[in-house]
Amino acid sequence: MKKTTKETWRREIREAVRLAREQNPLAPSITNTVTINLVANAQLAVGGSAAMVYLADEGEAMASVGGAMYINMGTMLPVYAETLPRTAKALAEQGKPWVIDPVGIGIGGLRTSLLLGFRSDKPSIIRGNASEIIALAELWELESGKKSGGVRGVDSTDSVEAARTAAISLARHTGGAVAVSGPTDLVTDGKSVALAAGGSKFLPMITGAGCSLGGVAAVYACVATPFVAALTATAIYNFAGAKAESRAEGPASFQTAFLDALYQATPEDVGAQPFTIETVGK
Repeated sequence: MKKTTKETWRREIREAVRLAREQNPLAPSITNTVTINLVANAQLAVGGSAAMVYLADEGEAMASVGGAMYINMGTMLPVYAETLPRTAKALAEQGKPWVIDPVGIGIGGLRTSLLLGFRSDKPSIIRGNASEIIALAELWELESGKKSGGVRGVDSTDSVEAARTAAISLARHTGGAVAVSGPTDLVTDGKSVALAAGGSKFLPMITGAGCSLGGVAAVYACVATPFVAALTATAIYNFAGAKAESRAEGPASFQTAFLDALYQATPEDVGAQPFTIETVGK
């Protein structure tokens, strides 16, 4: 099999950015109620179309009409006991890509049982911080490399590098991609591992930065493979974060500048973002 070069990945990243802006793909979300506005606005800024749903029949319907979907576990509502399994099942039956963000993993029985169910439904992209990724691998009884230090609210207590083994295991299990967010982001499809530095010190200071990254990854999953979609979302966030920080005076002005930077980012801007990539063995 021909080896994929870094320039090939850069070309596919540029193409994903271009196609999202040209096609305006719909990527509905069932997401954290605290961050709905930023998730939707970020999806719109990169060229996608957003829809936020709660009810089970709405989730099934959106699985049919959307190009991909995003599910975020940040705030659990009783209705999600029915909505999330039915939506995930509909996505799996239709072969539609979807993104899961296991926010708050380990908190409460409903969240745990739903995340266990997703082991067989196999999301296309898993996006989280290092502690969430390690904890999900442990929950799914996959190799994690270490026991998670735990999740403090939405914050990680583990380093991105500590989650490498768990991320690779999860990607190999799903056949998709895993994106681990941190000072240096890690993206893997279980065969290749990309490391990308960048972003901004302000990103952790605005509610919904990680959540909206998952929503943007779903937009790109409409037009690209899971690995390329996850890598493109990571790259555009690193670009927009750095650009917005240069203009901002604090978190509030940063959020406005960040959305503008997402909107203004060109395929060339995103494709030029630095990253290293390595092949990992079985």
